[in-house]
Order: sequence, then structure tokens, then C-alpha cells
Amino acid sequence: MSAIRLLVLGSVRQHGRAHGYQVRNDLEFWGAHEWSNAKPGSIYHALKQMAKQELLHAHEVAPSTAGGPPRTEYELTAAGNEEYLKLLREALTAYDQRMDVLSAGVGFIVDLPRAEAVELLRRRVELMREWRASVTEYYTPEEGPQSLGHIGEIMNLWVSSADFGARWTLGLIERIEGGAYVFAGEGERPALVLAEGEENPYRTGERHPGDAE
Repeated sequence: MSAIRLLVLGSVRQHGRAHGYQVRNDLEFWGAHEWSNAKPGSIYHALKQMAKQELLHAHEVAPSTAGGPPRTEYELTAAGNEEYLKLLREALTAYDQRMDVLSAGVGFIVDLPRAEAVELLRRRVELMREWRASVTEYYTPEEGPQSLGHIGEIMNLWVSSADFGARWTLGLIERIEGGAYVFAGEGERPALVLAEGEENPYRTGERHPGDAE
């Protein structure tokens, strides 16, 4: 699973309608350019591809007052909203997601009802424990990695990752069950996207050719 699709759909969804430069601004504001492949080229490519797949509806709008060609604003279709929620649930559940995918899922977790978010995270813990058990059929952590030669270090890495992942996920579950954050259906929550024209303090470079879209 690619994080970029989830990130782009999530950004557009939060705006309602957004053009490519707004999406890029959001992802850089969230720091996603540092922990994912959310680079300008991949963002604009994802927008165009998902419009072709009818996950996004492309609206041609008048150019800005600064001039230039008409730009394109994107809006989630019904299919796009379904795809977004599917990707979000997968990102939170699967034990073997890459860090950028899991990070994107956590970033949008509040778009789900609180009870569902907890259920998905509990499922993630179950899957990690099952995976850890499969590893320890061949490797006994108590005997240490050297019992299998240097290859044992790989097994030790997997088991240690599973243990940490389970602890982190259980901690997140505890905070959510304790009332942290505002989830879907619970009322207003702070906007985490930049308004039109708002300066991005994390701008990484000049405008991309696709910014006119």
C-alpha cells in the first residue's frame, strides 16, 4: 500500500475541494515530505491518476488574480470517499505496514468513530502477536540471537519490533479510550490544513510547474 494515495485523499477531503498546491502545502505542513514519498511530482501524479480512476472529480476554475492558466480543484467522489476510508482502515490494522503508511493512518485516525478506531488498533495488536508467535517457532528470545548465529539478529529485530509496536499501539488505545482527541461525530475539531493563501512555515522550495493546477 502506498501512503501517497491516503495522504492526498485525506488532504482533499479535509478541504472539501483543493488544488494541487494546497495539497502539497498541507503535506509539507504535516511534515509528510520528511517521512513519506510525498514529493511534488508524486502528489500531482496521484491527483491526476485518481481523477482518471474517478476517485476524484476535477473542477476547472478561474485562474487566480495573479494571472496564469485556469487551475484544477479536486473533490472526492463517493468512490473516492470509500477508497479513503478503506485505505485508512488498512493503514491502522495491518501489523506489517511501512512506517509512512502507519503514520498517515494515525494522522487521519480521527476521521473514524472513536469505537471503530479502538477496534482497528486492537486488531493490529492481535495480528502483531500472531506474527511474533510465528517468528518464535524458529527463534527463542530467551536464548538470545547468538543461538542462531548472526542470522539470529534478524529474528531478534523482528521480535523487538513486534514488542515495541504492540506496546505503542496499546498506549494509543489507552489514550483514545481515556477521551483524547475529537473523533468523527463528536463535534468540531481544530483545522489541520492551511487556508487559501496562508503562508506555509515549512515550505521546502519554489513552486512546482504543477502548482498552476
